[in-house]
Amino acid sequence: MTDSTLTISRLIRAPRAVVWSAWSDPAHFAKWWLPEPLECKVVKMELRPGGGFETQMREGQGEFQPHVEGCFLHIEPMERLVFTTVLKEGWQPLEPWLAMTSVVTMTDEDGGTRYVAQALHRSPEERAKHDDLGFHDGWGTVIDQLARLAASLTQ
Repeated sequence: MTDSTLTISRLIRAPRAVVWSAWSDPAHFAKWWLPEPLECKVVKMELRPGGGFETQMREGQGEFQPHVEGCFLHIEPMERLVFTTVLKEGWQPLEPWLAMTSVVTMTDEDGGTRYVAQALHRSPEERAKHDDLGFHDGWGTVIDQLARLAASLTQ
């Protein structure tokens, strides 16, 4: 970890295959990716290097608005996902409102899955901006939602 990285980690009481499914299946992903009561719409989720990753969000019955547009850089099924918001599908450059690369890892631990998400930023100042926007609360909330979904998928 560097001074430009934010990290959050949780032990999810579900098998790694189930957590992976909740991340890799767009129908499952849409259920946990944004803090409730926001609604998520998955526009693109192409789990391959260079594949597009795009979500939209809405509150209530409003119109869907842009949320994340990015590009997957690296995929190791059931172990690691890396995506960035500075590129879009096909390695095309973007000018995002928040430039970052995210590294998500999943490992077996105590009968469940250790889920670690890192947000890598261009500078300590960009990291501080993301932290001030509520990184730990927001990402913590959605990981808790992921854990609840994973638990329901194991029943």
